[in-house]
Amino acid sequence: MKLTGAEIIVKCLQELNAKTVFGYPGGSVLNIYDEIYKCDTLTHVLTRHEQGAVHAADGYARATGEVGVVLVTSGPGATNAVTGLATAHMDSIPMVCLSGQVPSALIGNDAFQEADTVGITRSCTKHNYLVKDVTQLARVIREAFYIARTGRPGPVLVDIPKDVTSNVADYEDMGGKVDIPSYKPKVRGHRRQIARAYDYLVRAERPMIYTGGGVILANASKELATFAHIIGAPLTSTLMGLGGFPASDTQFVGMLGMHGTYEANMGVSRCDLLIAIGARFDDRVTGKIDEFAPDAKIIHIDVDPTSISKNVTVDLPVVGDIKHVLKELNHQLENSEFDKQKQDYTAWWSEIDAWRKRDCLAFPQSDDVIQPQYVIQQLHELTKGESILVTDVGQHQMWAAQYYPQEAPRRWLTSGGLGTMGYGLPAAMGAKMAFPDEPVVLVSGEGSFQMNIQEMATLMQYNLPIKIAIINNNFLGMVRQWQEFFYESRYAESDMTFTPDFIKLAQAYSATGFRASKPSEVGPTIKKALETEGTVIMDFRVNREANVYPMVPAGAALNQMILL
Repeated sequence: MKLTGAEIIVKCLQELNAKTVFGYPGGSVLNIYDEIYKCDTLTHVLTRHEQGAVHAADGYARATGEVGVVLVTSGPGATNAVTGLATAHMDSIPMVCLSGQVPSALIGNDAFQEADTVGITRSCTKHNYLVKDVTQLARVIREAFYIARTGRPGPVLVDIPKDVTSNVADYEDMGGKVDIPSYKPKVRGHRRQIARAYDYLVRAERPMIYTGGGVILANASKELATFAHIIGAPLTSTLMGLGGFPASDTQFVGMLGMHGTYEANMGVSRCDLLIAIGARFDDRVTGKIDEFAPDAKIIHIDVDPTSISKNVTVDLPVVGDIKHVLKELNHQLENSEFDKQKQDYTAWWSEIDAWRKRDCLAFPQSDDVIQPQYVIQQLHELTKGESILVTDVGQHQMWAAQYYPQEAPRRWLTSGGLGTMGYGLPAAMGAKMAFPDEPVVLVSGEGSFQMNIQEMATLMQYNLPIKIAIINNNFLGMVRQWQEFFYESRYAESDMTFTPDFIKLAQAYSATGFRASKPSEVGPTIKKALETEGTVIMDFRVNREANVYPMVPAGAALNQMILL
């Protein structure tokens, strides 16, 4: 059937089972918006800024595992989306961003609201397209979704000139069928490599399992748990991997890296075999690379071959989808005499338990000043750990990772690789859009919260109630902590003494606001917020100079932690 480009876009979104679009209209995408208006199977969420739209689609994608969809206009609409695209790209989040462009004949003429969107986004997307021919539009959109969700996921941008949305072409529903000869992601790991992994496992005396966000992206938590329990080794996770393995499991030793636990960092520094699963050995995890797992053979399982030996040279790479690789490895282990052949880990677990006794996450809580760690502990206790927890970036993010243990995947949403302040509020909105009946809690700081504070209006317009805990220390906390440690407490431009009255701000948006200034008020404030209908902002006035511990200084080895 003959359809306009705008109609083709909407038909493709329906064909690909997209349900929700986050966006902000403008002149170059009005034809598309007109078709969305006529469509009763797509829900559009009008955010208050394009960055908020992309973060919301990101939160939706992380919570559901589906492809997030964004629609923005040309010029500033597309450039405002760049931070969100880069955030998703760094954390491998599946997303398709449809951006408007000036008419084809005006491209290159510095037309009103023109920008080289493809050029600008080339380095912060998995792939991007400029569609100048309406007959290619359906194919490109199908390819965009396929590329976004397969292999190592990521955001894909499709730039569409306005004339393409009004031109007419034939459309046939292909059921999402795609064939890209030059793009064939590897799914199954090489059987010989998997067989070699068995040899490494039976020889190891001090094995350690190190997992990342790839486990969650591959929906491989069940397979990971099976593998971990067969091996019987301690398991640590990156910030992005939290929830991929239950924190309550005795084999879990906490988060690894700059603000990881003492037992996790010491375990990696001492192990003789490191099994890395869906992790990319980023600098916040490795510390000083020359001293990272210095005595260990390293097995690296990852879907992305470019991640293998990129930062740390590994001994045994296994390229493939983590779910498939672990299934095959588990099958091999279960149908062998691994239990009889593996080494005795008794001495190794004794070392791990000795490190655990350091209780590196202990903190002093007086009756006078609220410690931020205490707020997170109370949040976890009063929500029973059952909320989808979203964070912004900074000290509060690390405290949330440390003191709100995760039991299941896709319940922990945070910006890891790019570390994007302002991510939390729109991402929480996206998660709530995906799961309206699930409790969603945002942990933010007074700095991060103000970066996309306008999305409060979106929350209220679409009736997406979330509970917001602002850890308010009137500082850019992580910046201040580094300045204390490494710049002789010269707090250059990190003091945020003046902030809005968040209680009145909540009221201005027709939400509810509560404040806690004493430790005795923390629990009752959270309880009251959880019992109150609608969106609630909780303003916790905490110890201004509390620090995140443990901390591995930049350039130091993992076993050179600063402890409280």
